[in-house]
Amino acid sequence: MVNLIEYEAATAEVKAVYDDIRATRQSDFINNFWKALASHPPTLARTWADVKQVMGPGAIDPLTKELIYIAVSVTNNCEYCIHSHTAGAVAKGMSREQFGELMAVVGVANQTNRLANGYRIPVDPRFADPLGAG
Repeated sequence: MVNLIEYEAATAEVKAVYDDIRATRQSDFINNFWKALASHPPTLARTWADVKQVMGPGAIDPLTKELIYIAVSVTNNCEYCIHSHTAGAVAKGMSREQFGELMAVVGVANQTNRLANGYRIPVDPRFADPLGAG
């Protein structure tokens, strides 16, 4: 098991990341994910910068980002991320009904993905470039 680095025991480099997490999230809480990554400060800083940028404001609303994160976490079987991002989604307004529907979508997507891969179904030409090549 990895050592969890509490704020009081952290180096100045780690405290700076923790302070940014707290400021960005407007909370004093530092969860165990960050405390574990603090055992290697470069990984902590790099991962926080990526999460902060990707999960921050953008074209996709915050709840939808959390729902996507949950879906990927379920597919990757990451218990920690399922729990933490479900809590984040609930804080952003997700209902039990939405969670149930999300799990149904994840389940059917995994099923049909496996079928498509197993049958090695060729991509229909009309689906090949839906965003356009430019």
